[in-house]
Amino acid sequence: MGSAVKSAFLKWVLRRLAIEYSFAIVELEVMPDHVHLFIEAPARYSPAKLMNAIKSITAREMFMRFPELREKLWAGELWADGYYVGTVGDAVTTEAVRRYIRNQKNELHELDDSHGPSEE
Repeated sequence: MGSAVKSAFLKWVLRRLAIEYSFAIVELEVMPDHVHLFIEAPARYSPAKLMNAIKSITAREMFMRFPELREKLWAGELWADGYYVGTVGDAVTTEAVRRYIRNQKNELHELDDSHGPSEE
């Protein structure tokens, strides 16, 4: 199964979790080796509790849908132990974070193109 199918499924799972946990996905981009997820969440969830739920449920769902992933991944784990959580406010605006996430795929393609033609 292609990476576009896996990416679409992961986005679907995240959107379903947003409904279940009452958070809003402001911006979402799935990269080849990581995910940018910008959300607005209710105060009743600590960032750690929310990230634990997101990572554990998405991993379970991805492994059920794509069992071959477990064999391809380091130690059979979908997510690394860490994550980054930040907030928006005076210094960093919502629009700046949205723009950053939206531009990630463009920057990846520019890097790929800068290496010239690949040898096959």
